[in-house]
Amino acid sequence: MNSKDINIKNRRATFDYAISDTFTAGIVLTGTEIKSIRQGKASLVDTFCYVNNGEVWIKNMYIAEYFYGTYNNHAERRDRKLLLNKKEIAKLEKNGKESGFTIVPMRLFINDRGLAKLVIGIGRGKKEYDKRQSIKEREDKRNMARMFEK
Repeated sequence: MNSKDINIKNRRATFDYAISDTFTAGIVLTGTEIKSIRQGKASLVDTFCYVNNGEVWIKNMYIAEYFYGTYNNHAERRDRKLLLNKKEIAKLEKNGKESGFTIVPMRLFINDRGLAKLVIGIGRGKKEYDKRQSIKEREDKRNMARMFEK
């Protein structure tokens, strides 16, 4: 698998949250963590971000232990720092404190320079009827595509 092909998505993010704003952040990783990500062994299930002392952190992101790692191997679900500029952090902090909003990781990828990047979004939790509406819209699109294929 080519490292440029790495595109790990959090499928529940757009289903559970109405995303209003997105940011692309760098991640502070150890050597064995980036090697595991390049092999595609990471997951964004049940992850979230929070702001602490002017820094943005991602919590509960799973990165599998590197197979060839020794005693230096990393913890699979440790908190990892995200790299954003001050304006972006201020905007995330302001929106993150509002009731009903949360900072949701949406996509993990390797950029052209070989660096791991994380797309995060500010999301408001969807109600049950909003989720049903999303499912209905998706099925309608699928049905329209089938009709045009024939």
